[in-house]
Amino acid sequence: MNEHFLTEIEIKQFKCFTNFIATGFKRVNLIGGKNNFGKTAFMEACLINVSSRNINAMIMAIFNIKYKRENLNLINTAINFQNLNLINTTGHYQNFLDATRNYSAKSNLGNTEFSIIEKDATKIYQFKINGHSKTINANELSIIPEPDSTINFIDNFGWCNDDLTEAYQAIQQQDQEDNLNAFIREFDDSIESFKIIGNKPQCKTRGEYRDIVEFGDGLRHYISIICALYACKNGYLFVDEIDNGIHYTQLDRLWELILTLSKKTNSQVFAVTHSKEMLESFARVAKKLDEQNISYTTLVKNNQQEIKAITHDYEMLLDSIEQEREIRGW
Repeated sequence: MNEHFLTEIEIKQFKCFTNFIATGFKRVNLIGGKNNFGKTAFMEACLINVSSRNINAMIMAIFNIKYKRENLNLINTAINFQNLNLINTTGHYQNFLDATRNYSAKSNLGNTEFSIIEKDATKIYQFKINGHSKTINANELSIIPEPDSTINFIDNFGWCNDDLTEAYQAIQQQDQEDNLNAFIREFDDSIESFKIIGNKPQCKTRGEYRDIVEFGDGLRHYISIICALYACKNGYLFVDEIDNGIHYTQLDRLWELILTLSKKTNSQVFAVTHSKEMLESFARVAKKLDEQNISYTTLVKNNQQEIKAITHDYEMLLDSIEQEREIRGW
C-alpha cells in the first residue's frame, strides 16, 4: 500500500458522524448504503483529513465542500461571485467556513480538528493539525488560498466547465490527448476528439466541434473522471454518485479505466453509489483484471441509530456477491 493512501479514519465529530471508525481502505474504494446514511459526508470528512497539510489548506477544503453543496442553490439564485468580487474575499470564505461548526477526525495520515467558539460576543476559530494548535479571532482571520490540483471532488451534479477545463490541463501536460480521445471513442464511437475551445469543453463529431452539453451528462461525467485521474497523480479523487448519467452497458468500461488509470497515476479513489449494478460491475472488473487493491464499504445504522461501517476487501466482496447470487437465483 502506498504511504500516502488513506487506510483508516476515525471521525469523532462531523455532521452525522460521532465516534465513527472505518478501516481497510485500498487504492480504489466504493462506498454504499441507503439514502441519508452519510455517504457523501463520509467522503467529505476524508477529503478534509487528507487535505489538511496546514491551516490554509484545511480552510480551503472546508470551503470547497460547502461550496459544492451549495452550488445548485447559488445557480438558482443567480449569484455570480466573480461579478460581485466575492469569490476571493476573506468574508466570503468565512461565511462558508461558519457553516461547519465542528470537525474532528484522526487517520493514519493525520489528526485534524476544527471548531468555532462563540463566547462573550467573540468568535474564535480553533484549528488542530497533528498536535499543533492555533486559535484565531474571527476579525483577524486572513486566508491565502492554496488550491491542490492533486485532490479533486466530483459532486453528484458533475463538474462545471471551469473544473473540467482545469483538469484537462493535466492531460495536456502529460501529453495524454490521444489516449483521452481513444477512451472517449470507446464510450461513443461517433466522437472523433475532445478539446477545450474558448474555455468551453467541446467534442468533434462529423467534422464539427459541438459544446459538450449537447451530448448528455454521462459523457461529461465520463470525461471528467478520466481528466481527474490524471490531475490527481499521487493524490486523491472523490466521486459522488459515480454512476451519474452512465448507462449500465458502460459501467465495466468505466471501472476498467478507474482501476488501470488510478494505478498508473498512483492516485487513491473514493466513490459513492446507490446502484447494485455498479457494485456488481466493480467486483466483476476487479476479478477480470485480478486487481485486489480495492475495498467496498457499506454504511449502516445500529439499533441506536449510530452510523457504522462494514468494509469488504477483494476476497470478501467477491464471496458476498456470489452468496447473494445463489440466494436470489441471479
